Amino acid sequence: MKSKKLLGLITLTAVVAVTLAACGGGKKSDSGNKNVETEDISKFTMKVKNDKEAIKGGTLDVAVASDTQFKGLFSEVYYQDSYDNYYMRPSHEGLFSYDEDFVITDDGVAKLDLDVDNKKATITLKKDVKWSDGEAVTADDLVYPYEVIGNKDYTGIRYDDDFTNVVGMEEYHDGKADTISGIKKVDDQTIEITYKEMNPGMLQLSGGVYTSAMPKHVFKDIPIKDQEKSDAVRKNPVTFGPYYMSKIVTGESVEYLPNEHYYKGKLKLDKIVFTNVPTASIVEAVKAKKYDMVYSMPTDNYPTYKDSEGYQMLGREELAYTYVGFKLGTFDKEKGEVIMNPDAKMADVKLRQAMGYAMDNDAIGQKFYNGLRTGATTLIPPIFKTLHNTDVKGYQYDLDKAKKILDDAGYKDTDGDGLRENPKGEKLTINFASMAGGETAQPLADYYLQQWKEIGLDVKLATGRLIDFQAFYDKIKNDDPEIDVFQAAWGVNSAPSPAGLYSRNAAFNYSRFASEENDKLLKAIDSKASFDDKKRKEAYDAWQEYMFEQAPVIPTLYRNEIMPVNDRVKSFTWNYEETRDFYDIELTAEKR
Repeated sequence: MKSKKLLGLITLTAVVAVTLAACGGGKKSDSGNKNVETEDISKFTMKVKNDKEAIKGGTLDVAVASDTQFKGLFSEVYYQDSYDNYYMRPSHEGLFSYDEDFVITDDGVAKLDLDVDNKKATITLKKDVKWSDGEAVTADDLVYPYEVIGNKDYTGIRYDDDFTNVVGMEEYHDGKADTISGIKKVDDQTIEITYKEMNPGMLQLSGGVYTSAMPKHVFKDIPIKDQEKSDAVRKNPVTFGPYYMSKIVTGESVEYLPNEHYYKGKLKLDKIVFTNVPTASIVEAVKAKKYDMVYSMPTDNYPTYKDSEGYQMLGREELAYTYVGFKLGTFDKEKGEVIMNPDAKMADVKLRQAMGYAMDNDAIGQKFYNGLRTGATTLIPPIFKTLHNTDVKGYQYDLDKAKKILDDAGYKDTDGDGLRENPKGEKLTINFASMAGGETAQPLADYYLQQWKEIGLDVKLATGRLIDFQAFYDKIKNDDPEIDVFQAAWGVNSAPSPAGLYSRNAAFNYSRFASEENDKLLKAIDSKASFDDKKRKEAYDAWQEYMFEQAPVIPTLYRNEIMPVNDRVKSFTWNYEETRDFYDIELTAEKR
């Protein structure tokens, strides 16, 4: 879950609260999945089936279902959310290929060699790889992102433990050195990086070795403080993926043309167009066959489009989870670390635990997502089969238990209004932030407010309403004092180490939780000792148990995702290890 390959901040598709109210009020949930036809994600395919002969060229039309305009930060160094990541799929390619376990292989643009004993990584580029403007990709382009991300003027969010683990990075960041001593350019194709510590996550994509190049010849004359706002990021990115962004309509659409310099050879399509489509109209758009593929297709209304004529439904486990987070402090941007506030409104772990037991997430997943989402238990999703701790059962719905926890912790209704005061006898009002988007975002937020009221807590919507996706995350990352609790979602990394989201130095640690024990447990996960599979498993299990007990964030739903694909699409695979989805893709008809 390291931040630099984070698939980002993602929206929430919600559920109808009126029906969910029937699940509340009892001691424990007995909702099951009665009268609901649930889906088994393992029965879906991730590969398009099409035996027809391909036509020459053609235009592929792709929708991204979203209720907010995309930011348009089209750079691996600067993008922050999953929507920009979707738009980067045809044009931006990482350095490394990888297998079904996300272990780096040798089939990509670059090869990775790890020397564990000497704490060194060597990255070697293939020859004749070129940027979309025809310039060669060189070792300078491998070094440059480290120099940008480590610079004190860097405005992005990727300076984290993985970068401070590079020898000399902190001295460079603090202005005590002009170069990063631990990074050496061996020749025009090769660099060598020396680390303070090595960990087994480095064997995996985004597990500690940065996975992207950056065109130095494009950015070197742009001051680092100005790069994020520059045309090189927002209007005409230079990339080495199969297609390049030829026309960007900010927030609305992106057009792509074949990259004639692509190292794998000639492309099969004439053009690709990605378009932002509101979730309220995406089902009708599919039924009207307006698009060949849809990213971020809502799953709460899956029955309404599952049998759409002319489409195959691909499905897979999502590298993502939804969660409720509690604000426990702030992030000191100068020091680059979390500062906990012992007097924060949500500082009492018992209060957080009680709110966790009041949520019936199994009912939400089964009844309203048709089984395409399931109640979450730990912060390591089960897609990581060997590392997910099955012994941690999470916050299973139990109102009586929630009420007893509050009673024992001293949260009493002292004035007879049906709402609890804090242990000091003071009025307790908790401000809850949740995102706007889709028809059911409001009912889901209302459901959580209702459930917390059931246990005697006065929880109100921060700002008095749902918050737009972009504004929501701006408030969260800037520690808006108006927010005490928030509901959000992570699209997580292919290397599951949680340090990039939950360490003391992670800007993505939005709950602002830090402790010596957490430091110790995270260090064990990313230690050299964890190259031993047994010790690695033990380290992951211990951290998941600890975070369950401390509850700075409570995972609510594990997610599966669906992609409608039109029958004229051929040679497309939607599995995680296929790193060049758009190189092979082709069409078998002129029209849908």
